[in-house]
Amino acid sequence: MSIKPPRKFFEPLAIGAPAPYRELPVRLERMIHFFPPHVEKMRAKAGDMAKNVDVLLGNLEDAIPADAKEAARAGFVEVARAWDPACGTGLWTRVNCLNSPWFLDDVTTLVAEAGNKLDVIMLPKVEGPWDIHYLDQLLAQLEAKHGVSKPIMIHAILETALGVENVAAIAQASPRMHGMSLGPADLAASRGMKTTRVGGGHPFYGVLEDAKNDAPRTLFQQDLWHYTVAKMVDACQSAGIKAFYGPFGDFSDSPACEAQFRNAFLLGCAGAWSLHPNQIDIAKKVFSPDVGEVLFAKKILDAMPDGTGAVMIDGKMQDDATWKQAKVIVDLARVVAAKDPVMAAQYGL
Repeated sequence: MSIKPPRKFFEPLAIGAPAPYRELPVRLERMIHFFPPHVEKMRAKAGDMAKNVDVLLGNLEDAIPADAKEAARAGFVEVARAWDPACGTGLWTRVNCLNSPWFLDDVTTLVAEAGNKLDVIMLPKVEGPWDIHYLDQLLAQLEAKHGVSKPIMIHAILETALGVENVAAIAQASPRMHGMSLGPADLAASRGMKTTRVGGGHPFYGVLEDAKNDAPRTLFQQDLWHYTVAKMVDACQSAGIKAFYGPFGDFSDSPACEAQFRNAFLLGCAGAWSLHPNQIDIAKKVFSPDVGEVLFAKKILDAMPDGTGAVMIDGKMQDDATWKQAKVIVDLARVVAAKDPVMAAQYGL
């Protein structure tokens, strides 16, 4: 398979389009908070929501009725025009999927009328690098046409079996790639999984402990999404982009939502979707590193300034590998601290 040489990979795909990023902008993205832009009262709350979230996403796809698609698009443009990028919150949208009758109008309208306010376009049901290549070229042409000054990034949703098969190629498809989110509901349907839950576990998916005479045997519930999240994280980290857990659909079960988000955080995800206000604080809590972990990681970095050698700290051996682990935690803590003064004080940063 032929690939672009590095120099060509980072060239703009249209004359007059902005040059692609060579490194992702450093931003805190613990939660991607969805709102329906066709609902007037939700549009009116956009400014207040922006103060409490890391990313605000206007949803144009699933959960928007077919007869409200155009209203949602127009509503998002209204929000974007009033948006102040200096607020520090990312402004994203999820467009309709490529084979829908709304996709082309979504992209052409949003770039023309909100291109300089829009940070990321989330693309549903990405199945291979070809989907990214199409949107990449289209965005460059539209950016050039409408004088957009910074490149609009692409975030892919991993929600089909074919997409999972091609996850590494998707992650490396374009310098516009911001990251990738797991879409468990559509992926479950694509795989033929026997569950109607949106994310989370399932009481029947587990391992039964060995028999011990006639004693009752315990079924230990397992994580349906562990393999896919780990595969997605590997693909994203290898490409220098971010992995995210997607939606958790049971708004009434906050402990289960927190457990699923924490699994994703520990595996390497940068954040998750919040579909309900009560999930915002869960994501803030989970995707901000633990204070105790940060304080211990700072001890490692202080004891090994250049990352070489080996030292004993609190009875535990630390070397270059644990130094790298500590740096991941402290680097994230610094990004959190820059936005959250309370956490900054707790971290000592």
